[in-house]
Amino acid sequence: MKKIIIPFFCAVLFSVPAAAQQTTAAPAKTEVVKSKLAPKEVIDNYFKALGGKAKLEAVKSTVVDNTLSVQGMDITMSTMKQGNKFKSVQTAMGQKVTQFFDGEKGYIERAGQKTDFPADNIAELKKGKTVEALAFDPAGFQSVTVEKVDGKDYNVLSSEKGKFYFDASTGLLYKSTVGEGNVIVKDYLTVEGLKFPSEVDIEGKGQKVTIKTTKVVLNTGVSDADFK
Repeated sequence: MKKIIIPFFCAVLFSVPAAAQQTTAAPAKTEVVKSKLAPKEVIDNYFKALGGKAKLEAVKSTVVDNTLSVQGMDITMSTMKQGNKFKSVQTAMGQKVTQFFDGEKGYIERAGQKTDFPADNIAELKKGKTVEALAFDPAGFQSVTVEKVDGKDYNVLSSEKGKFYFDASTGLLYKSTVGEGNVIVKDYLTVEGLKFPSEVDIEGKGQKVTIKTTKVVLNTGVSDADFK
């Protein structure tokens, strides 16, 4: 199995994996103006578009099943989350890769060999949320711009982590850009009144990974025992 580690869904949407730091794609033509909205308004609109902040915060656990297509290979991935704890299992060609984090420490296991997460990643992993959209904090953004990309308006939040494009008409997150890598949310599905990404493209370093969500289960099937 090729060395492809795709972080659990949050991280896919709000940061770009190591494999997606450069891209050769030509940038789209854009027009940029300052928005009348404050960062908090953009994020509040995003939470509302997803189904409401209160409902998002009421989700205590998730189980998400995905299929990944990368470099001609199909991978299945199942990820369970509870707060900042997660366990993600990827399977391809009969081989399995597991990522595990118990809220304090974690590892990647491949071919029976465990490698601890680097210490400099632990602090960020501890900030994880059951629903990673809730990780958006208005305090991390100073202003909002409006960018017209291919004739469509997006409210764009920028920080040292990257740029985040929210569809001005729907409020939903469309694209995240870190360095020269892009994560594009092509579609959403609705589960118990909440929206979750259902198709995501990750592009960078001459590669493209397509992630499709086949199942989302909320508040069942996960317990503390899964993270021991």
